[in-house]
Amino acid sequence: MDKILNMIFRAFFKMLHINMKESTYKVLLQFIKFGIVGVSNTLVYYILNLITLLLVRDLALEKDYIIGNIIGFILSVLWSFYWNNKLVFKKEESEKRNLYVALARTYASYAFTGLVLSNIISYVLIDIFSVSKYIVPIINSLIGVPINFALNKLWAFKKGP
Repeated sequence: MDKILNMIFRAFFKMLHINMKESTYKVLLQFIKFGIVGVSNTLVYYILNLITLLLVRDLALEKDYIIGNIIGFILSVLWSFYWNNKLVFKKEESEKRNLYVALARTYASYAFTGLVLSNIISYVLIDIFSVSKYIVPIINSLIGVPINFALNKLWAFKKGP
């Protein structure tokens, strides 16, 4: 995957006559891979949420969607952690990384952007500025994804000593 993305983006930037520092290029590739993992994470979340709703529908629970959200969140963040650790924020041979600490930080990062920040932004945009509740999730993603990338890169998967 790295080689294919590398070829595509180098050709793209060369075509646009854009010279980029190697470090900037590496961060851009990381961000793109983070986005790909994020898309898969969204699909996993939705599928798990849907399966949960289908499994508990006979129980006639009043707030079944909350159970679906919780299960979808917990397992999709675990999915995202696995792939970000394996593909995006790869550990170098000499690097020490405590996976439990990185996992806890990943959950905290996603909880911050996916729960706290998105609800604050939603409240402000919908209730104060009357932005459509169908548009706000897109705005939340545009704000949350780069913040989540930074939190994961600089904190959750921070290179150890």
